[in-house]
Amino acid sequence: MKRLLTLLLATSSLALAQTPAPKTTAPAPAPVPGFTLAPPPPTYAPMKMGKLTVDVQEKMRYEIRDNNFDFNSAVNSPQDAAWLLQRFRLGLGYDLNPWLKLYVQGQDVREIGGSRARQIGVNGAEGDDVFDVLKAYIQIGNLKKGFSSVLGRQFLSYGDQRLLGPLEWANQARTFDAFKFRYTASKWSLDLFTASPVNFANNKWNKSDFIDQADRRNAFMSGAYLSTLFVPFNTTTDFYVFHNRDDGTEAFGAPTGSTSFVTLGTLWKGDAKKLHGFDYDTEMDFQTGKVGGRSLMAYAGHWGAGYNWLKHAWKPRFGLQYNYASGDGDPNDGKIGTFQNLYPTNHMFYGYMDTTAWMNVHNPQVNFSFMPTPKMKVMLDYHLYWNANNADAWYRANGATKVRPLSTAANNASSFRGQEFDITMSYKLNPHVAFLTGYSYFIAGDYLKQTGAASNAQFGYVQVQIDF
Repeated sequence: MKRLLTLLLATSSLALAQTPAPKTTAPAPAPVPGFTLAPPPPTYAPMKMGKLTVDVQEKMRYEIRDNNFDFNSAVNSPQDAAWLLQRFRLGLGYDLNPWLKLYVQGQDVREIGGSRARQIGVNGAEGDDVFDVLKAYIQIGNLKKGFSSVLGRQFLSYGDQRLLGPLEWANQARTFDAFKFRYTASKWSLDLFTASPVNFANNKWNKSDFIDQADRRNAFMSGAYLSTLFVPFNTTTDFYVFHNRDDGTEAFGAPTGSTSFVTLGTLWKGDAKKLHGFDYDTEMDFQTGKVGGRSLMAYAGHWGAGYNWLKHAWKPRFGLQYNYASGDGDPNDGKIGTFQNLYPTNHMFYGYMDTTAWMNVHNPQVNFSFMPTPKMKVMLDYHLYWNANNADAWYRANGATKVRPLSTAANNASSFRGQEFDITMSYKLNPHVAFLTGYSYFIAGDYLKQTGAASNAQFGYVQVQIDF
């Protein structure tokens, strides 16, 4: 999913004397720096009618879950069921001229079957949201060259989406009302933005905190993201600062004041083609400020390395990685040590069962992937999980829901949460149709056994996505 283009050298031939000069290959465009996992350009061409473009998406995913939320086989909770998630999108773009574009995209999402209330976010439901506005923006300039801006409702995606991404795995995804300005040079690109997250609600127009005058959270995120090609053996070398503020939430107890903190981070990704088949990536972050009036100091890091058999027809890769995020050592001292996971796409990183956020966690992994055909990719992943601090909660992938509440038993328990096995297979039938299926199995660890129910959990799904 890398957007970073490989550097190509234009070739030419020497003309022989007294003979016509042969045609030469036109110089390839310069690479565009970074934004590593930003949503890639579609492999299909949207329908174009003069200056108007039309794009359509239909996605359906059938899921079946057992004990994913409570790890308790003795109780048949609303999340222990099967359901069909359906998503339809219709987008319209209009190019007023080469440097000015208007775009609007509507989305309709439904959850069919199961026993969960079909309200987004309630009991883990992805819920219903009858046709509403997902994107609506004006784009000025060329995003790949020089100065440009995107103003309005839009996706935001930076780095590997560990802190900020569109969460496309979720049926409704994530979008922002934002002002984004970019300058792209030959070897670097800088984004400046300020954004307010959009809240999804069925039978109401979806509004961000910026638009909703009745909202009491007033959440905003601003940032500067510098992506570069300056390290020659990296596909990208990024540096960023994010600032988050709100009026104080109850995520860490009753707020004693507002929230205002900064995240300073860097992302480095090695290029296997330049490192003789080896690759590496690391992302490290430091946070300081206040959360709900409490002093914040927190840390997180990701370190990974792998080997790619570049000449093998199946393109196998074997990798190891370790993810860490700090937890809080004392919920009563007026300070917070829990790393704030912001607005990530966690589904890609810490197990497909979505039990884990980049918060209060140790997560070593083993990863293996291969492509038996050019259209098919198979991924096998093995995860281990520990709490970074038992005085803090175990946070699910949404960064808000807690698997186990804070308690005396949790403080005195083992920190080992358990282990997860994932197998995932994707198949791209053609530029318009893609399939995805997977199965995950979670083996409960001592932390679960010593704090309550500790049944093993399962998750399976099959998905089809159609784009035009």
